[in-house]
Amino acid sequence: MFEGRFADKVMIVTGAAQGIGAGVATRAAAEGARVVLVDRAEFVADVEAEITQAGGTAISVVCDLETYEGARSAAEAAVAAFGRIDILVNNVGGAIRMRPYAEFEPEQIDAEIRRSLMPTLYGCHAVLPAMLEQGAGTIVNVSSNATRGIRRVPYSAAKGGVNGLTMSLAMEYGEQGIRVVATAPGGTSAPPRKVPRNASGDTAQEQAWTAEAVEQVTTSTFVKRYGTLDEQIAPILFLASDEASYMTGSVLPVAGGDLG
Repeated sequence: MFEGRFADKVMIVTGAAQGIGAGVATRAAAEGARVVLVDRAEFVADVEAEITQAGGTAISVVCDLETYEGARSAAEAAVAAFGRIDILVNNVGGAIRMRPYAEFEPEQIDAEIRRSLMPTLYGCHAVLPAMLEQGAGTIVNVSSNATRGIRRVPYSAAKGGVNGLTMSLAMEYGEQGIRVVATAPGGTSAPPRKVPRNASGDTAQEQAWTAEAVEQVTTSTFVKRYGTLDEQIAPILFLASDEASYMTGSVLPVAGGDLG
């Protein structure tokens, strides 16, 4: 914990109802940020309550970030509540299915891209007007080292898009005072999701394919284990902070040595 590191900063965190997003938001609030928690799950309000009960400042916004209207409504809510947007943490994403690429149906490919690229693409666009007006802002995209991996090619392509977006946007708006950076997490241990990514459930074959992906992710790391939530949260907050003020366009691997 770094007391006051985000004092008076307004931070939007997407995918804030659980996992990495909830952890980033909770810790940022404890370090002084005024946090806008964004998720399509209604229980994001539970994270808001936890933060406010601990003495922090937070609001929650329920919207679908796979649509541009959702991203715009989140940015508008932040400006309406706090007058500015200093930091955006784009955390929404995650592979829906694990299977060989030849086994994906076309609509499943589309769903993976919509889940793991479009919320970041839309989110960056939605906050730019406020950041440009301020002449400052920081965007932290949560990418993945899965740009190289098995059983999730569409997800890998989406995260490759996030990396390209990060570098291009940083170059385009660096002179306007806007930093754009990303982390590339590897496999991360987390509590069971309250809402599964694949709502239809996995077949026995899909479970076997998932196990193959988990084995690849684990053995590709130098340390032969998954990371923890805290090990992912800390680098995101570092990149979001003024401590990283001379970093932009960078994609920071946080994957136990596996660069993806």
